[in-house]
Amino acid sequence: MSHKPGALFLAESVCAIASAVFGVMTLAWRDWIELTLGVDPDRHNGSVEWLVASGLLALAFVLGTMARREWRRCALRPDAATV
Repeated sequence: MSHKPGALFLAESVCAIASAVFGVMTLAWRDWIELTLGVDPDRHNGSVEWLVASGLLALAFVLGTMARREWRRCALRPDAATV
């Protein structure tokens, strides 16, 4: 069986990892948004950080699931040589 995932798997995996890293970074270091962007939309109460962290971790889960599905789809596809 051919197990060569394509660009879709790679893109989903990279984005899932990046989302997870930024989500965890937001939970650990909450001021990175203010320092990086130079704005303070919630006046240091943390509500924007919780929304960003939740969104990023949910996105990481969805993209990770999509990447796993793509990996399995490629693993189950028969080789062109055997067809």
